[in-house]
Order: sequence, then C-alpha cells, then structure tokens
Amino acid sequence: IDTIIDRIPAPSGDEEAPTKALIYDSWFDNYLGALALVRIFEGKIQKGQKIKIMGTKEEHQVLNLMYPNPIKPIKTDEISTGEVGIVVTGLKTVEGLQVGDTITDTKNPTTEPISGFEPAKPFVFAGIYPIETDKFEDLRDALDKLKLNDSSLSYEPETSVALGFGFRVGFLGMLHMEVVKERLEREFGLELIATAPTVIYRVKLTDGSEVEVQNPSEMPDTGKIDKIYEPYVRATIITPKEFLGNIITMMADRRGIQEKMEYLNEDRVMLVYAVPMNEIVVDFYDKLKSATKGYASFDYEPIDYREGDLVKLDVRVAGDVVDALSIIVPREKAQFRGRELVKTMKELIPRQLFEVAV
Repeated sequence: IDTIIDRIPAPSGDEEAPTKALIYDSWFDNYLGALALVRIFEGKIQKGQKIKIMGTKEEHQVLNLMYPNPIKPIKTDEISTGEVGIVVTGLKTVEGLQVGDTITDTKNPTTEPISGFEPAKPFVFAGIYPIETDKFEDLRDALDKLKLNDSSLSYEPETSVALGFGFRVGFLGMLHMEVVKERLEREFGLELIATAPTVIYRVKLTDGSEVEVQNPSEMPDTGKIDKIYEPYVRATIITPKEFLGNIITMMADRRGIQEKMEYLNEDRVMLVYAVPMNEIVVDFYDKLKSATKGYASFDYEPIDYREGDLVKLDVRVAGDVVDALSIIVPREKAQFRGRELVKTMKELIPRQLFEVAV
C-alpha cells in the first residue's frame, strides 16, 4: 500500500470549480433504481443536490450517496474531487445514465463535458422470434427487463411472413448478441429462433437521397439504387506464426485489406485488416478458431463506410420468397452463397409427401 501511495499520483482537480463527474458504470437495483458509479474530476456532489446529465440534458435530485465497498456500500452526504462514489437518483432505467456521460450541477454547470462520450450504437441486427407464436408478449417482457440493466440494447417489433411476430434487435457486436439470446432462453425460459445477423447499410438512391437499411427486406428496388455503402471494421488478429498462411487466405476470402503485419516476438504475429463488417458477423470467429486450433485472438473496431458491389439474395420456398432468409451479399459471391443456403435447407426441411421447390 505504501508503494501505491508513493508511486501513483494523487487525483488532480479543483474542489471549488463547478461539479464535473464521469459516469463509468451504471446498473439497476431492484430497491434503489438506476445507480451511477462516478469519479469526481472537479467540485463535489452532495446529498439533495440537483444534478444535470449533460448527454441527455435531464435533471435529477441526488437521493443518496455511497462509497463502494465489497461487503456493503457505505453511506455518505458528500463525494468530493478525486473520489469515486455511487449516486442514487431513483431513475427507473439505466438509459439516462450512459457510461461516459458527465454529471454537473443544475444551477452552476460546468462549461465543457468530459470528452470522449458517445451514446452506444448498435452495429449488428438480427430478428428474434419465439418458436411458439403465443409467447410474443413474454418475449417483449423479457427484453424490457433485460434493457433495465443493458441500455445499449435496442429493439422494435417486426413481422415476418414465415416466422410470425418478433423483434428486430440491435446489438453492439456478435458476443453481445450471443449473450442476450442465451440470457433470454435461460433466465426467461423462452425458445427462440434468430435470423442471420446483418449490419446497417447506407443506400444512395438515384434521386440523390440516402436511406439506412437494417433488414434485407427493406432494400429498395434495384432500379432506384445508385450506390450501396457497407460498414468496415479494423480487425486486429494476434496468432502464432505457423497459422499465418491460414489467416491470410481466410481474410482474402472475406474481402479483407491488409493494413499491417508485425512480429511481436519470434512466435507471435499481429495482423491488422480493414474488412467489411458483414463478413465477420456470421461465422468468422468460429472459422478463425478452427484455422488456428484456438490460439488466435481477435478484436475489432468500426472505422467507416465504403462503397461495395452488393446485391440482395432472396430464397424462394414453394415459389414464395421467405423474407427471413433474405441476405445482402457481394455480387460475386451471390451464386455460391445461394447454393450453400439452399443445400443446407434441403437437409433441414422435414420430408413431405409432396415436392417442396427451394
């Protein structure tokens, strides 16, 4: 402890300045409502004080203040500059307490919020439907309860001809999607079916306007489309050098553009690629682990939108287009992807006493 005190500088900040506090975690408590864990950069927060959340512009009263403690939080009347504490505002959801946002005083606000805050944006979208159609309301209740603790979750009702009533759910990434689906099934006892995950495309129309497409069924007619832009991510892969050839081949198949290759030591290599997000949202992680016997690590961050030669691929079952099976794919891969999808469906569709054309 003495070494920590000697070597780590004390928090800086002006105690007399207007309140400036960073929310770096928030969660929902069944008894106290939404709680914010904050670090005070300047000024102080007192019990009963009127505070303003700078990102949402909402004003609230501080009902209670606590210091975090592993056994039981310790109540206090004031948290001052350099300290970390829990702020109780009685909010019903954590949506108003976004991580990275700034808290200030209502009467004497700080001029500039703490930089770097951006609201969480979903990057991956998938349709989630209950297998039993009468469980739709149960699924809505389950999503409402999950959102109490996870403000980054977004969803809206949608209808599919094939799957009935469900929700179009937005996730931060593939791991987030898997965790949410698993929690819905385990904690709420639901049996769910999820459509293939998709990303947001920007479509420039021939009249000069631009629309965002989250669901392949929303894609405008080909005659109205001028250009389609797809989101790209910067993927960082660290792998043992013996699997380097496998990864380079796999990234080339996924339209990846190599930006950097660096040997971290004799055995490990870091690869940085710009790759379309559409190429990593389905089975990329599984394929990467297979190609490297589980040794590679993978991380990605969104970078920008780039023009792509993309088409909408529809699958007809018994002559009718099934909207839940529609996907957006690169033009040169459309025939291959279509054949693979149809081949899989041939195995999955139960045998009938009549022919089902796919």
